[in-house]
Amino acid sequence: MNNYFMKKALKQAEIAYQKEEVPIGCVIVKDGKIIASAYNMREELNDPTAHAEIIALQDASEILGGWRLTGCTMYVTIEPCAMCAGAIVNSRIDKLIIGSMDKKAGACGSILNIVQNDKLNHRVEMITGIMEQECSNIMKNFFKDLRKKHKK
Repeated sequence: MNNYFMKKALKQAEIAYQKEEVPIGCVIVKDGKIIASAYNMREELNDPTAHAEIIALQDASEILGGWRLTGCTMYVTIEPCAMCAGAIVNSRIDKLIIGSMDKKAGACGSILNIVQNDKLNHRVEMITGIMEQECSNIMKNFFKDLRKKHKK
């Protein structure tokens, strides 16, 4: 089941790629159904907080009619940053499924581990490495294409 939902998150990342956004995609699942999906929209919205995870959390909260997302699982193609990890903890998401880790900005185990910090009032169960190669490749290809574009 993890691969099925990660493929849906990758579809969101592909939309971001086509829009020249950093290709990160996210879906939130409750009771086996996707209740929210999003991709990075920082360029489109001119908003530094418009990360896929933040947008998906906002949409899920609206759909469920509250900010507590207990019983939900988030699937995200790339390890969340500190801002997103903090929002995940504050939303009370139960489980976080990550495609590929981010050694430069990841806050769920790479640089920090906000989502499993014992000093916080909520800890998130986490699984990493789901469709890791596919999730990593879309980012590598995006930045390779971006470098080529800037050289021209």
